[in-house]
Amino acid sequence: MLNRTYQELAEHYGTAIIPARVRTPKDKATVEGTVGIVSTFILAAIRNHKFFTLRELNEVVKERLHTLNHKPFQKKDGSRALLFAEERASLLPLPRNAYEMSSWKTAKVSFNYHVEVDGRFYSVPFEYIKRQVDVRVTRNVVEVFYEGTRICSHIRLYDKVRYSTEEAHMPPNHQQYTQWNGDRFRKWAAKIGPQTTCVVETILSSYKVEQQGYRACMVLLKLGDSYTPERLEAACDKALFYTPRPSYKAIQTILKSGQDKPPQSSPPVTPSKHGFTRGADYYKGGR
Repeated sequence: MLNRTYQELAEHYGTAIIPARVRTPKDKATVEGTVGIVSTFILAAIRNHKFFTLRELNEVVKERLHTLNHKPFQKKDGSRALLFAEERASLLPLPRNAYEMSSWKTAKVSFNYHVEVDGRFYSVPFEYIKRQVDVRVTRNVVEVFYEGTRICSHIRLYDKVRYSTEEAHMPPNHQQYTQWNGDRFRKWAAKIGPQTTCVVETILSSYKVEQQGYRACMVLLKLGDSYTPERLEAACDKALFYTPRPSYKAIQTILKSGQDKPPQSSPPVTPSKHGFTRGADYYKGGR
């Protein structure tokens, strides 16, 4: 089976890849032999040279490669350069753009119709909520595929912006397609306490599109299941004391470190009832 990225490379340049059998070097004897020739004629010849820039090294490699390509064959007429001149007319022209390396991953479209890639979130048409999709990631573009068909693409995000949302991907009525909405998060937060409600309001109002804040509200309110609603309310209260716009991470840190808990007073020291306990008078000696 071909590596998916390798297959894309072949399709981009209009060529076909026929894999060789495992542990059968004779299937690609010409390639194996050429690797040895290049290693000897170019790499071995300059192995003791010192280069101080990449450009300097490339210039020497280019010269050695030109010499190798024009060197006559030992057992037949011609050279590699002459063979290329004959075959060139049968080759396809190079595409206008060079192939760009990509990586693939699978993702599940979340309830807010976004998929996550390296901590950034990209919208998908809402019809694909809860569907498994394939995501192709290059240096500049994120593409989403469903059953081999591309359903959307985004410019890849690198700055502090975490969401890329297209209005066309949003459902006409968000509540019609998913039970999660801003009002539900507000009601959930109100059951915990006013400070938690304040934090949820802050999260929802901090995004251009309210649905972009649903994920943050979900993970915040789920902390109440792990640490109890009372501790979550206390943590939100403490976080709001430091900043009017606390983040989920800050509240989670407060809960993990126990900063939401009230300080415990030391128990009072009671005199010992045991007679063998030594007091201050014992250490006075004969004085």
